[in-house]
Order: sequence, then C-alpha cells, then structure tokens
Amino acid sequence: MVKNLLSSLLCLLLVLSGPLSANELTAEPDRTQLYEGEVLTLTVKGSMDIELNLSNLFNFDLSQLPSPNIEQVEPDFEILARNQRYSVQTVNGDMVGEITWTYQLAPTRTGTLTIPALKFKDASSKPVTVEVVSGTPPDQPVANRDSFVELSADKAEVYVQEQLVLTVQLYFSGNLIRGELSDPQHPDAIIESLGKQREFTTQRDGKRYRVVERRYAIFPQTPGELELPAIRFEGQVREANGALRFLRDSQQLYPVQVKPVPADYPAGQPWLPADNLALEEDGLPDNEVLTAGSNLTRNIVMQASGLPSEALPPLSVKYPGALRHYPEQPRRNTESTPDGIESTLQLEAALVPVHSGEIVIPEVRVPWWNTRTEQLEEAVLPARSYRIEGGTATATPTVSEPSGPEPTTDQPPEGTLDTDADKRSPWLWTTLLLGSLWLITVALWWLSRRKQPATKLNDTPTVGGTEKDRFLRLTTAIQNGAPETSVLLVRWARERFPEQNFNDTSDVVRYSNNRNLDEALRDFQASLYAAKTPDSAGSDKTVRDNLAKAVTQLRQGETRKEDQNGLAPLYPAGLSS
Repeated sequence: MVKNLLSSLLCLLLVLSGPLSANELTAEPDRTQLYEGEVLTLTVKGSMDIELNLSNLFNFDLSQLPSPNIEQVEPDFEILARNQRYSVQTVNGDMVGEITWTYQLAPTRTGTLTIPALKFKDASSKPVTVEVVSGTPPDQPVANRDSFVELSADKAEVYVQEQLVLTVQLYFSGNLIRGELSDPQHPDAIIESLGKQREFTTQRDGKRYRVVERRYAIFPQTPGELELPAIRFEGQVREANGALRFLRDSQQLYPVQVKPVPADYPAGQPWLPADNLALEEDGLPDNEVLTAGSNLTRNIVMQASGLPSEALPPLSVKYPGALRHYPEQPRRNTESTPDGIESTLQLEAALVPVHSGEIVIPEVRVPWWNTRTEQLEEAVLPARSYRIEGGTATATPTVSEPSGPEPTTDQPPEGTLDTDADKRSPWLWTTLLLGSLWLITVALWWLSRRKQPATKLNDTPTVGGTEKDRFLRLTTAIQNGAPETSVLLVRWARERFPEQNFNDTSDVVRYSNNRNLDEALRDFQASLYAAKTPDSAGSDKTVRDNLAKAVTQLRQGETRKEDQNGLAPLYPAGLSS
C-alpha cells in the first residue's frame, strides 16, 4: 500500500511540478524484423526537469499529463495496447523525471514499414524502420512461435450444398488471460458449429502448447470458388514477471472448389448430397396377415449423414385403398457431432385395414448422391404383401397419400359388396360379438369387485394443450363421420388417462363403464359401412351426436351411477377439464 502511495505521489509531482521542459525522447522497438501476424513492442522514453512543488498537491487533473503523438504510426500499425510508468531521480543535484510509454503494435501489411518521428513537448524521436516478412521464419517451424492458428478441411472440393468440415486449432503458450478467435463467415454458405470447443495440451518441436479446437460444418449454396475470410486471433498472456504480452495471428483456408449438381442426377428429384442416407421402418407385422378393423402404427425413419434435417424431403408414401392412412406431422431432428451433421426425418402413420383381400404396400425409393463414392444411389423400403381377413369387400387400387398435415374426412372406398342375407354388414356381427364379450368382462369384474375393496382413483388428471387438441380432433372427426374416429378415440384416451394401457376402443369402453358410450360407438361404426339412402342423413346425424355426447361425458367424468346390484362406477364423477 505504501509503494502504491509513493507511486501516486510521484505521478502527481510530475503533473503539478513546473515548469516542465522536455530534454530527450527515444523510441526503441524490441526487434526490427518480424513475421506476419507477430506483435511488436515499442518503448518510448521521455525525460524532463522537475521543480518540486507541493503547494497544489491536491488540485490536479491527471488528463493534463502529456504523451507522445503515437497515432502517427497508423495506418501501417494497429495500436493494440498502451501503458505508461513514471520514475524520479536526482542528477547533479537536479530532480529529473522520466516517463516510459509501452505500446503493442501489430503490422497491418508486409514489407518495409517506418515508425515516424514521435514528438513530446519540444523533443522528437528518430524514425525507426521495421521489416515485416510474410509467412514464417525459414529456419524456424511454426510451432516455435508463441501463438499460431492452423486450419484444415476434410475435402479439397465439394458439391453445392455438400458438407465441408472445417477444423480450427489455436496453439498458444503462457497464461492466457484474454483471447478472441473469430468464426468463419461467408454470405453464400450456411455455417453451423459442431458442438462445443475442445481444449487439450500437446508438444510441438519440444515446446508445450495449449490448444483450443473448434469445428464447423459449411454448406456452400452456390457453385464456383468458396474463399473464406481469414480466421483471426488476438489475445494477451501474462509472463512470469507479471508483464502482459500480446499474441496475434491469422490464417486463411485455401480456396475450395464447389461443383454443381451432376448432370446424371434425376431431374425433378430433391438434391441430396450426403455421406450416407438410409430408410428404416417398424410397426407392420411379419406374418403377412392383417385383420380388418385393427389399428396399426407404421413408423418410417430417414437417416442422413452430412445433411441437416431441413434438407430432407417429405416422404411420399403410397397405400392401397383397403388401408386407411392417418399420418402424424413429420418430426425432424438434427444433431452435431465432431465428424459432422447427423439428421433424421420420422414419419408415423396409423393404418386401419377396412376390406378383406390381397394387398401390396408399394416400395419407397429416395435417390441421393453418395459424396464418398461419387455415385448416385437409392434408399429403398421394399414392397410388402399382406392378406386382410375379416371383411367382405375387395381391395381397391393403390392410391398415393403423401406425408403432410392431418388428412380430411375420407369416404369409404368403393368395392364389390356382398348382397346376401338382407345386405347386412359383417360389422354388425362383429359389434354384437364385441358387445357380448364386454358383458362377460363386466360380469367377471363385478364378481372380483365384491371380493376386494375398491381402490380410489386419481380425481385430478392433468389436461394439457395436447389433450385438448386431440379431443378437438376427435369430436371434429365424429361430426364429419370420419373412419379414423376409432383411432382418434384411442389416442385421446391415452392422453387423457395416461395411467391406463388402451389398445383399442373396447379397452376405452370397459374403462368408462358407460353403456351409452358402448352403444353410441357401435351405432357409429355400423353407420360408417351401411348402405347410404336419402333418408339416412338424419339418422347418421343422431348417431354422431350421441357419440359426441358420450365422449364428452367420459371427459367430464359423468359416468353411470351405481346400479341396484351395488356395481360402483369405475370413474369418479365430478371431474372437469
């Protein structure tokens, strides 16, 4: 503390003592030859006579302290930092003050540069000539420098929109207290950072360095030559004696040739240059037999290396008319790895077989360009053949249903219907069978119920935005008489009652213990495939209204009261959204 106080006092003496007369000014660089990217330290010293005067010790303005006109070194040099210190000594009985200014200068170009004469009061320094050489010393490897930047790319040329992985490595020695490393930029390229930077230590030519490594995925958008601006580094290290030393370097990647789309790539197809691209699927049975009225979920995933998910095209999937197709919104995901971009496009769709017969789900083909082999390839999901059992109608021809928003209401496909037995639909017998099974299940449940105490159900289910959206889609499908109503009912019930495991509508009916829901659902399903007459519009509306009312009661918890046999309701009343 005493030392700091003395330094402050000396500073004030220099400012307030007078008169001041400059006697000498010198300017000395730490070297007269340096290489491009290095920083020069310029030391300027000025001396003056001091007349000691403490009368105005506490009436001072530090901004009045003069300094050399260092701005004269611009534009050949950039002034990175400046510092000053003071000293007072006695020479032949006279008080002499000396001020030392230290400047960190970075050359802005190569060649012979001149630090002009600097002025301080009435004194001037001599001009100094500095030689700035491009590159690195011929007898000294790059690694012997205090800091340097190295750039590398995984390819010398790429196709338009192909991934180029750029690796930036900063090497430095010493205790870095500040540093700035620029990011690559280009107006005609999309540049993504590949995760967090990596830090490690290494040896170069016997010298220990700390290394900061960053990786980037670059996607050129136009053919031609891609020339990235130089990557620049500026920093400060603190040396063992406490002094600060500036570090600076810049490197530029070689020009990268960007090739156009190959002429033999299929016209009209999305351009997909990737390291790898594949299609996978799950959800369809392997036994080649489907049951009419069953619910299936097919999941198709497109996986790509070297492309963001936004570049993956929507899948166009074709299904026979005997399969109702209800796709979800496609889901995209992009992940950054040290080796590049990995992405997926997932398409999930509910499939409901509605007519018996032999069907073929056509293959799915996606052409893409393999950037490793320089060849056109195709990702393929092979065709699959099935036999639908449980219906009486012949399958209609194949139709295309591309992935996209939720489809609108579909009318039942036309087919050759069985006209025997008063034109009764097999769905009537199916629903009667399901109803009988439901009654047997209820009876068995009632017997087990009497032998054990009832458990209390959670009466505060969470209703979020997702559940509301699914319920709105369900009621809209009911009012439109849409065939996918059964599928939407199960999906909504899973969201509304997550603790239950619903597989189909019969599970929902059993859980609700609501006879009105059971009857309304059977009537609705029967109306979907019944022969349409001019008088059926009114009855269809009544059926739809009854089903809408029943599912609303289920959502609000309004179930059947305990009957005369003591059967308690499965779902407590009084719940609301």
